[in-house]
Amino acid sequence: MTQPCECRRGEYTISTDKARLDLELVHRFLSQEAYWSPGIPYDVFIRSVEGSLAFGVYHAGRQIGFARVITDRATFAYLGDVFILESHRDHGLGKWLMECIMAHQDLQGLRRWMLVTRDAQGFYMQFGVKPLSHPERIMEIFDPEVCAKHQV
Repeated sequence: MTQPCECRRGEYTISTDKARLDLELVHRFLSQEAYWSPGIPYDVFIRSVEGSLAFGVYHAGRQIGFARVITDRATFAYLGDVFILESHRDHGLGKWLMECIMAHQDLQGLRRWMLVTRDAQGFYMQFGVKPLSHPERIMEIFDPEVCAKHQV
């Protein structure tokens, strides 16, 4: 594992230092606002961050965005939980976050990147992401109710 890295642009910073993450803010966004993770339990969220390369986006020292990459750092990466708080959108921060992620030294030379999005295909295409080349080969187990089951 490499040391945490930072990218800076004006008053904004992107960092992979997990100690800087505002875990409560990120969990609140993912569990209450994100369509892809409603109700995610805090302990499940914490495990997901621990097992990922996490990117925090900061303005004046306060976290305003997040993304994580699940990766073996050799052949595969899955990008997930990408967001910029609404109050900071439309400043190009999502694009800059993706540029920093794609440039990260541990994510170079990977054979496959994957992500799932409901409505941001056009945004991700500018970074080389395309629809599945062989969708017939991709399989999944998908349980959208797993968080509700976890809380029982």
